[in-house]
Amino acid sequence: MMLATDRPHSFADSPPHPYRWTMLVGVWLLYFGFALAIASMAPLVYKIMADLGMHRGEMGTVLAAWQLTYIFCSVPCGSLLDRFGPRRMMFASALVISVSVALRGVASDYVTLLLAVMVFGLGGPLISSGAPKVVSLWFTGKERGLAMGIYFTGNATGGIIAIALTNSVFLPAVGGSWKDLMLAYAIFIVAIGVVWLAISAHPASRNIEAELRAEEKRRSLDVFIELIRDPLVRLVLLMGLFILFYNHGMNHWLPDLLRSYGMTPTEAGYWAAIPTLFGMVASLSLPRMATPDKRFRILMGLFVCAAVATVMVWAASGALLAAGLVLQGMCRGAMTSISILLLIESGDGKTSRVGAASGLYFSVGEIGGVLGPMSMGILAHTTGDFDASLFMMFGVACLLMLILMRLRGIQLRA
Repeated sequence: MMLATDRPHSFADSPPHPYRWTMLVGVWLLYFGFALAIASMAPLVYKIMADLGMHRGEMGTVLAAWQLTYIFCSVPCGSLLDRFGPRRMMFASALVISVSVALRGVASDYVTLLLAVMVFGLGGPLISSGAPKVVSLWFTGKERGLAMGIYFTGNATGGIIAIALTNSVFLPAVGGSWKDLMLAYAIFIVAIGVVWLAISAHPASRNIEAELRAEEKRRSLDVFIELIRDPLVRLVLLMGLFILFYNHGMNHWLPDLLRSYGMTPTEAGYWAAIPTLFGMVASLSLPRMATPDKRFRILMGLFVCAAVATVMVWAASGALLAAGLVLQGMCRGAMTSISILLLIESGDGKTSRVGAASGLYFSVGEIGGVLGPMSMGILAHTTGDFDASLFMMFGVACLLMLILMRLRGIQLRA
C-alpha cells in the first residue's frame, strides 16, 4: 500500500478555510460515538456479570477485548486513511462500531460478548487515527493543538454521558434491559455516521481528498520503517502504551471500584463522571498550552498528578477521593492528546505520515489498553479488592516519568 507524500499543496498555500470548524464538529461527533461505545459497558458491569454468570476476571478480558483487535488493525487502518481519505473511512468506522454495540445486545454468554466487543477494534482505529489526520489537514500552528483538544472533549462527553446517565436515565428509559440499551446506542452511532458523511460532503472537503488521491504515493512499509528508526518516535510509542494502560484500566473499572466502597450503581456513576468532566477542561486548555517549549513540563506535571491521583483514590475518603478523581480526569484528558502532538510534529513536521504515525501510536498503545483493564480485573478478582490494582497504576505513572525524562534527553541532544 502507498501513502500520500504530503499535504495538498494548493490547500497548504491558502489561508485557513472557514469550514474547518464544521469539519471539527463532525470529528467531535464521531469521537462522541466512539467514547459512548467504549464507556457504555462500564456502568453496567454489575448487571452484565450477574446476567451472563461472569466473574471480574472474565469481565476484565471483555473490557480489554476491543483493544486486542485494535492493536492489529491500527496500522493498516492508518494506511487506509492515508490512501482513501478520512471521509469514507471514518464513516465505515461508525458502521463497524455500531455493529459491535448491537452484537453486545444479543450476546448470550461470555464468549459471544467477548467476540462482540472485539468487533469494535476492527473499525475504531479509523476514528482515533482519522481525527488527527483531519486536524492536520485543516489546521496549523496553535490552532492544531486547540482543535485536538476540542475533539477530545467529544471523547470526554461521550464518556460522561454513558457513565453518569446510564443507570439513572437511559436504563430506566428502555425498561431496565441493558441489552435493549446496547441496541439503542447502536442506532444512535449509525446516525452520527450519517451526519459525518453529510458534513464531509462539502466541496472543500472533497477537493482536499481528491488532491490527496492524486498526489505521489510512498510505500507504507517505507513510512513505518522511517517512523520506527526515529528514537523519539519509539519513546513516544512506549509512552503511549503506558498512558493507555493507565487510562483504560482506570476508566473501565472506576464505577465498579467506587461500588466496592459502598456506593450504589447510580452514585458510582455520578462519581465516576468527575474525571471525565475535568478531563474535558484539560482537553480544551492543556493541548493548546503545550507548545514545543512547554510540553515536557506539562507532561511531567500530568504524570506526577496521575501518580498522586491513584493514592488519593486508594484513600477512599470523601475529600481525598474527590480530589483524586479530579486529578485523574485532568491527566486522562490531556496525556494522550499531547503525546500525539509530539508524534505528529516529529520528523519533518509535515502531514505525510500522520495517518501512519497515529495508527502506529494506537497499535502499540492499545497493548497497554488491553493489559490495563485485564490486569486490574485479574488483580481485583485474586485479592478481593482494588488496592493492588491502584498501586500498580501508581507504578505505571512513575514509569511514564522515567520515559519522559529519557525522551527529554534525546530532544536536548538533537
